[in-house]
Amino acid sequence: MQYQEFGKTVEDKKKVLIRLFISTLYLSAFTFGGGYVIVSLLKKKFVDEYHWIENDEMLDLVAIAQSAPGAIAVNGAIVVGYKLAGLIGAFVAIIGAIIPPFVIITILSMCYQAFRDNWLVSQMLEGMQAGVAAVIACVTYEMGNGIAKGGDKIALLIMAGAFVAACFMDVNVIYIILTCIIFGVVRTLLKRRKEA
Repeated sequence: MQYQEFGKTVEDKKKVLIRLFISTLYLSAFTFGGGYVIVSLLKKKFVDEYHWIENDEMLDLVAIAQSAPGAIAVNGAIVVGYKLAGLIGAFVAIIGAIIPPFVIITILSMCYQAFRDNWLVSQMLEGMQAGVAAVIACVTYEMGNGIAKGGDKIALLIMAGAFVAACFMDVNVIYIILTCIIFGVVRTLLKRRKEA
């Protein structure tokens, strides 16, 4: 979907940008556990709830966000915003994604001494780890299931190889992503040659 499909009038485009900003602001403010959690929630919001992006497109956007330098939460918001509304969408999504952590970190730094030794805060953070792991596992299952249902055997082999390399062989994630990018480019070029 392109930005123009959301509305023909300036008013409709403003509504899309406002909804994009509020969504990224909300997700960023209430997401604990790192970038992979926010990426999974971006998928739930923009693929499952709003139906603005297809699941396959979201997989591509996650790959781009993961391979780009910087925080994956911000990168995820950027690629989703850009996909939906071009440069202005990317800018709106960035602002929405960075305001909450900026405010929270500023407040925490001012109150660091009070939080540093607080047993309750420590226990709350430990408890959230289980929830974060569950959210990441759920989204991993959903995205992997989407690839499996597509029936693309080569994509399944690449996914399985990347999983084995990351989990059992301790290969650096950067090398895995670069290898998958190379496979994807070569595969696309070979498909185009066959079609030509």
